[in-house]
Amino acid sequence: MNNNNIKKEQYLIDEIKVGDTWRMFKILSEFVEGFENLSDIEPAVSVFGSARVKEDHNDYKKARLMGSMLADNGITVLTGGGPGVMEAANRGATEAGGQSIGVNIELPFEQKPNPYAKKVITFNYFFVRKVMLVKYASAFVIFPGGFGTMDELFEAMTLIQTRKILPFPLILVEKDYWSGMIKWLEDKMVGNNFIGESDLDIIKLIDDPSEILDCIKNFLKV
Repeated sequence: MNNNNIKKEQYLIDEIKVGDTWRMFKILSEFVEGFENLSDIEPAVSVFGSARVKEDHNDYKKARLMGSMLADNGITVLTGGGPGVMEAANRGATEAGGQSIGVNIELPFEQKPNPYAKKVITFNYFFVRKVMLVKYASAFVIFPGGFGTMDELFEAMTLIQTRKILPFPLILVEKDYWSGMIKWLEDKMVGNNFIGESDLDIIKLIDDPSEILDCIKNFLKV
């Protein structure tokens, strides 16, 4: 190995760009802002789902009702702050006079803070935003959605499975939407011993808002 290669290996840390160094401080500042703004919101429930559903969609109507019911029981509604299901849950909570918070993400399309979140915190980094949505949640209520919704779902499942966080209720709404995925998890993941059969107990499929609320309240009592 020549001297140039040795120098490169030894002093690789010196090659960190100044831009990357400052980016570390920006990430840290986002964590600080999130912690300071969300430290007093517990108990809270994070509600996820498609940003693309409209006001007349059944998921929107149910998420709005869910937000209202949570607020009526003194539970903060925490969402990704965007439109669709997130807007509906924030809207229901605000209309009921409860705490309604949006943890927004800056995107080049689709994502703008909805007008029903009483408090909005906007992040540049998805991973910081996800920490906030998990750290301050006592439960997840997950409506049908796309890649972002799946990302939040599997992130939470992984954290619970690996015991990095308390195993709080992880509730999937609309069984018809999720049943194909559940079957695939059973057939492929459990079937190949990639996960244990009991790992699927992390997930609860509940469609009725009253049953969802009971599940959350029973967990909070414990």
